Amino acid sequence: MPHVIDHRGGVRSIAVPIPDNPLGHTLVHVLETDRGPVLIDTGWDDPASWDALAAGLTACGTDITELHGVLVTHHHPDHHGLSARVREASGAWIAMHAADTEVVRRTREAEPGTWLTYLIEKLAAAGAPEDHLAPLYTARAEGRTRGLPENRPALPDREIVPGELLDLAGRRLRAVWTPGHTPGHVCLHLEEAHPAAHPGNGRLFSGDHLLPCISPHVGLYEDPDDATVTDPLGDYLDSLERIARLGVAEVLPAHQHAFTGAAERAAEIVAHHEERLADLRALLATPLTPWQLAETMTWNRPWEEIPYGSRTIAVSEAEAHLRRLVKRGLAEAVPGSEPVTYRAV
Repeated sequence: MPHVIDHRGGVRSIAVPIPDNPLGHTLVHVLETDRGPVLIDTGWDDPASWDALAAGLTACGTDITELHGVLVTHHHPDHHGLSARVREASGAWIAMHAADTEVVRRTREAEPGTWLTYLIEKLAAAGAPEDHLAPLYTARAEGRTRGLPENRPALPDREIVPGELLDLAGRRLRAVWTPGHTPGHVCLHLEEAHPAAHPGNGRLFSGDHLLPCISPHVGLYEDPDDATVTDPLGDYLDSLERIARLGVAEVLPAHQHAFTGAAERAAEIVAHHEERLADLRALLATPLTPWQLAETMTWNRPWEEIPYGSRTIAVSEAEAHLRRLVKRGLAEAVPGSEPVTYRAV
């Protein structure tokens, strides 16, 4: 049986499984509107995930063919993966923030090998060892550089504009831009009284931005054609404060479970990152490359047990913290170092 929760007030959630992932599932929210149901995210593109979504919609008293639209909180495959199949089955529109739409466009249009070449260069500059780079060289040489066309993410046909009410008949849903996890991540604020009369300003569909027990990955915004030095962690911390000020009664995230106390949870995550920044600055008493810094950081398991692909993600997160320290004037690149090392100042 599908795992469906009725949050009342025309809002339900469906647990759509993520294959081989410790998160387990994505909570796809179903929002009733006067023009038909709208999904907030869709889940991973996998046959079992599709079946769970279809069964969940049936349990909600509707069907994929009756969907009116899809609102995507951000472009990651556990949120946007099934959007193309949903649109094909129902004719529903797909909406996303422009910054993440641009990421999807780059993903679809990239020439073979472009991403791998960029990734190899980035990792080498971060101090990655040869045994980590070798499989990437092999993949590029063998032409294993892009997925099948049918597995490419759907290009949205509508834009989610921050600050504006979305065009949803009979509902008041406002977009709140919350970059950090991705450049175009949005939370969606349902500006309606809580159905259980909980105190506060409506409910928030928070995507991955605000979760009850874990904090999302914050790495670098990657664009091979753009040399702009971004500050994703700074964006994320600013976005947390923006969400805290909304004073919502309840948060409906895309993972784990619904919860209250959004401002308190946001403050906990800010404190976590501030503590981590202080710890990393102390480590930089000795100059370190981003890779070396990642090796010394505290993760949910020892570095030796972190899978290959997850190490690349960890290094990106280390670099995001380094950029925040540099922007605050607490660290700097060591002139002439190659690969580049950083030190505390």
